[in-house]
Amino acid sequence: MDDRIKAIRISVVSNTLLTVLKLAVGIGMGSMGVVAEGVHSGLDLVASLVTFLSVREAVKPADDVHSYGHGKFENLAGLVEAGLILVAAVFIVFGSVQKLVIGAPVTDLGLGVVVMACSMLVNWFVSGRLLVAGKRLDSPALAADGRHLRTDVFTSAGVFIGLVLIYLTGWDAFDPIMGLLVSALILKIAYDLSRDALQGFLDVRLPPEEGKLIQEVLAANAKSYINYHALRTRRSGSRRLVDLHLVVPKDHPIGQVHDLCDQIEQELTSRLPGCEALIHIEPCKLDCPDCQLAHTDTAKTEFVCRSSGCSHCRKN
Repeated sequence: MDDRIKAIRISVVSNTLLTVLKLAVGIGMGSMGVVAEGVHSGLDLVASLVTFLSVREAVKPADDVHSYGHGKFENLAGLVEAGLILVAAVFIVFGSVQKLVIGAPVTDLGLGVVVMACSMLVNWFVSGRLLVAGKRLDSPALAADGRHLRTDVFTSAGVFIGLVLIYLTGWDAFDPIMGLLVSALILKIAYDLSRDALQGFLDVRLPPEEGKLIQEVLAANAKSYINYHALRTRRSGSRRLVDLHLVVPKDHPIGQVHDLCDQIEQELTSRLPGCEALIHIEPCKLDCPDCQLAHTDTAKTEFVCRSSGCSHCRKN
């Protein structure tokens, strides 16, 4: 079984237990904060199930229908989670405002405090496992679910503080006020998750630090080719996709050029886990005896030909 699937199963089990516990206790107490937390955990359960299904699809190899693999199922899971978090925030805002206007007493404060404390501990542990697994396995879906559950730690802490303040002051309005503060945090997390998920769908290039690693690999092999251009990068789930055009002297043996491409691809994979490179070879079209004397212009970080007459090599 894939490690990503094993990790997400923990989230499914914990969210199921917390949803039932919070809803039962919150309804019994008459606490909008605890009920909202129960609904939030219910949405977390749905999100974990979505993540589970998306990861199960994402680990499948490429096929005739999905020739580039199934990696974007993980990005889809992140987007769905962001939507569910947004729904939870709207629900909490509506319920909190309603309770501020109407007012309602909160009972059994001690039980609510214990439930919120347990929720914080469970979600801190599970979210930590997911965040570590997401980083180790380079899985956007696991990372999104981990960040989602980590927000639950703070939302539970907000409700916990509200219940304590009610106990100390006797002012029931602390319950909906903390609900509104929690919803503001949830909205921020929803924005971050949706932004990250959309980057995968919109084929945003790899981040600058990863682009720099690619440049370093190409620079390390600069003596073996003339120039490169049309460098493109993007992510698909945990996979990094890189393609470029490589200009080589036209008299180089095809076997030698093939070995060069293999070497560059292997170095990219070692520097960027999950990287898949596609290199298109172009021969230098002009008769230029200096093409084999290619060097690196470190000031511009470009690969150029020493010959001033070789426009093909210099134009890129």
